[in-house]
Amino acid sequence: MKYKNKIMSILAVFALVFAFTGIAQAAEKYKVGVSVPSADHGWTAGLLWWAKKAVAEIGKKDGDVEFFVVAASSGTKQVGDVEDLMIKGIDALVILPHNPATLQKVIEEAYAEGIYTVVVDRELATPAQDVFIAGDNAGLGRVGGEWLAKEMQGKGNVVVIEGMQIPINKQRVDAFNTVMAGHDGITILDSQPADWSTQKALAVMENFLQKHKHIDAVWCQDDDMLKGVLQAIKESGRTEIKTVLGGAGSKDIIKMILDDNPVVRSTVTYSPSMVASGIALAVAGVKDQTLGNMYHKPTRVILGAELVVKANAKDFYFPDAAF
Repeated sequence: MKYKNKIMSILAVFALVFAFTGIAQAAEKYKVGVSVPSADHGWTAGLLWWAKKAVAEIGKKDGDVEFFVVAASSGTKQVGDVEDLMIKGIDALVILPHNPATLQKVIEEAYAEGIYTVVVDRELATPAQDVFIAGDNAGLGRVGGEWLAKEMQGKGNVVVIEGMQIPINKQRVDAFNTVMAGHDGITILDSQPADWSTQKALAVMENFLQKHKHIDAVWCQDDDMLKGVLQAIKESGRTEIKTVLGGAGSKDIIKMILDDNPVVRSTVTYSPSMVASGIALAVAGVKDQTLGNMYHKPTRVILGAELVVKANAKDFYFPDAAF
């Protein structure tokens, strides 16, 4: 009887150990840090909106994940944010680098420490990540160029307003220029940067309008800049410009397309929702899971540049989004 009681006592101890271990494991959460630039223009505002949306939705489904979302006004501030996230003990990092050169070292440090790393949009000079996800920058320039050349019927004068002078802008502009080079009747009158800023695009377009007597079309690759372009054209009173094409697919521009705006009839996708997909990749990666029924874990994801026109615009319209 004593022997039986002893066995029962030992079993009870083991049961308690397993119970406490189970509670500890249940309480343990995967920590995912999300670092993005501050909302200094529409696209980055959309980025933060989509990050928060993904965190809320994934967090509701996956109770074992804890998220930390931070936004930085500069590359230096973002380095500090990533260091703070590492101190918090994050298991995964999702980051859209303010400036890849500035963030290179700290991302390398996080990756080297075994933190599952997803880099979004702006590629590092030396890869230091488990997954890279971005839109198709060359595709944005190519798809936009092909549509615009068709709208211009292969002839006329176009001016180009570029974004920030970083590699992704060059990819877009080079692809656009390659398409236009195939149309002898189209002349690119001018090409100047405006840093994806509405106000800078307004100033650049005002200069173009003073400098060039006849412009048929404007390609500005970005829907934030497109707003500045439209304002400059309106204030100038010029009526010969028949087409203005931006890019990224903001809700305001897509609404213009749906409402039959006479000069804004298309855009090309480069959605800030890519950060939400990056967060989903990080959660799957840190849990050592694959997405859906895939047999491979993706290491590089490039989201297609899709042409948005009135016929399909409703599929890309998110009226509650920040961008």
